[in-house]
Amino acid sequence: MSRSSPFNVVLSDGDRHVLEGVVRRGRSEQRAVVRARIVLLAAVGVSNVGIAEMVGVHVDTVSKWRKRFFGEGVAGLVDRPRSGRPRVFGPLVRAEVIQLACELPALSGVPLARWSSAELADELIASSVVDAISRSTVSRVLARAAIRPWQHRSWIFPRDPHFADKAGVVLDLYARSFAGEALSDDEFVISADEKTSIQARCRCHPSLPPGRSRLMRVEHEYDRHGALAYLAAYDVGRAQVMGCCDDTTGIVPFGRLVDKVMTTEPYASARRVFWIVDNGSSHRGQAAADRLRGDWPNARLVHLPVHASWLNQIEIYFSIVQRKVVSPNDFTELDDISTRLAGFEARYNIGAVPFKWGFGRRELKELLARIADHEPIAA
Repeated sequence: MSRSSPFNVVLSDGDRHVLEGVVRRGRSEQRAVVRARIVLLAAVGVSNVGIAEMVGVHVDTVSKWRKRFFGEGVAGLVDRPRSGRPRVFGPLVRAEVIQLACELPALSGVPLARWSSAELADELIASSVVDAISRSTVSRVLARAAIRPWQHRSWIFPRDPHFADKAGVVLDLYARSFAGEALSDDEFVISADEKTSIQARCRCHPSLPPGRSRLMRVEHEYDRHGALAYLAAYDVGRAQVMGCCDDTTGIVPFGRLVDKVMTTEPYASARRVFWIVDNGSSHRGQAAADRLRGDWPNARLVHLPVHASWLNQIEIYFSIVQRKVVSPNDFTELDDISTRLAGFEARYNIGAVPFKWGFGRRELKELLARIADHEPIAA
């Protein structure tokens, strides 16, 4: 017969309510549920051995948490803080690691484009910062600081001296105002551009649909059957898209897109239709603005600053097309691309809602200020 425990557990109504809640709650941690069950069973007189068999733990575990509850109550059922292994490297060394990681390798005379953890460790040793340090230690230090010098991303600094003014006009149009006045109901904002070189790649073996424990399979090899351009206009306020496919881009194909939109209501009888475009060759400069105004007196061409296509909402739609329509690319001929794009256009327009555009003049000002902080100081 097992020896009875000297730690007699008596539960108050409040403690019982808390422990039973832990057991019933589906999102409780397993270790918390085990400890709560141990105490609840102990409170009804079950021995430590019996509790161990019922809960599925060692009897020493039962004894530990029974004793902890007896002395500390519910608060004693949580893990106590652990000191852990003391750090080998102090804050000064960690600061040196971070500082070196935030410098380009060329500044240290190292013939590398970017650092890796191993190369940072080697450089710290070569620079006599430490006698020895492992790549894993460097990785842990950088992980805590959220620094990944082995990764990079492309970036373009705005070089247009009037970037803020030009971009501000577009952001105002997104907010339904122009030249300080609110747009009326018969004025519309169109975002337009071209998605170039959509290739018709016919896979050498038909794509296989996904199955149980199997991803969709797309043949690696393919035959090329040409490419086309997709020109589209997105009504920012109404979330409607009108597009067309052409063999190439240029003034004439873009003109056909404009004609398609401007001959359709409500744009044909609109007071003004603002066309937001980038600086592509199809619609670049004042000549393009005059040409559009000459063909359609109620149309106004509004140019984004150079390198500001990210402010053109049609690019969001194009990213949706890329994910949902043309990737993975598997078309037997060009007509298949045109058919699918037209079908998706109609499908999208049925339930589309305007994009949640929260980037205005204030956000633009803050962004340009942050960019200015990174610009190199001229010698």
